[in-house]
Amino acid sequence: MKVMVVVKATKHSEAGEMPAQDLLMEMGKFNEELVKAGVMKAGEGLKPSSQAKRVHFRGNERIVTDGPFAETKELIAGYWIWEVASMEEAIDWVKRCPNPMPNDSDIDIRPIYEIDDFIESDPTHDIRNHEEDLIHQMSLQSATVSPYLFFSGRCEEALSFYEIALGAKTTMKMRFNESPEPVPPGMLQSGFESKIMHASFKIGAMTLMASDGCDDKSRFDGLRLALTLSSNESCEKCFHALADGGTIDMPLVKTFWSPLYGMVTDKFGLGWMVMVASQNS
Repeated sequence: MKVMVVVKATKHSEAGEMPAQDLLMEMGKFNEELVKAGVMKAGEGLKPSSQAKRVHFRGNERIVTDGPFAETKELIAGYWIWEVASMEEAIDWVKRCPNPMPNDSDIDIRPIYEIDDFIESDPTHDIRNHEEDLIHQMSLQSATVSPYLFFSGRCEEALSFYEIALGAKTTMKMRFNESPEPVPPGMLQSGFESKIMHASFKIGAMTLMASDGCDDKSRFDGLRLALTLSSNESCEKCFHALADGGTIDMPLVKTFWSPLYGMVTDKFGLGWMVMVASQNS
């Protein structure tokens, strides 16, 4: 079951008083326990109601009122969303929580409605299907896509090259012979046993993944990575660094979409589009 665990507001939280460092550290440790136990799904502290707005509904009329709101006991100062086996488990967790306020305080535990609770009102499952579709859409909105590059046995060399040429940072590297599960027989080309099975590296804000692959047959056909930089100088430097040992497919020129743009294929056969960000983008 899911519950919303509500920290009720007090005169201290409504006054905007920040919690002491000791309390912040205790609460951080408590949250860490919740996360490790798989209980905590979300949690935030709320600013005082003096910074809030209240919208009152009266028929078709909507009336907006500025905070603060007088009845402190009706307000909340923060919340968690927990997934627990029972209300008793939620109570046990709350009892372990540090007192969130300098003086006496209250924490409410409210069960959250789930789609199965509405089954009597949804005999055709239309509402359930719509809800599941919305959940899927929200999941897609937070999804990420990362390039996964196969270097045909030259991954180690490629990572070192991009570290020098583009300031890449390798964050993880695992070889086939380091795998926690053995590689199936016949999967690897001979000599690939100590090659890189998986690696992650960052170029700027982008995380990419890489591998040697299982053999030397991989090719980067129909693929280019677009590298966007903030200045002509950086663009030229990266472009020529990538071209070292590779091929310039289109020299750097001014285009209608970029002050400086060019295409290069590096020595590993990976194509790049290197450009300066447009001032209109």
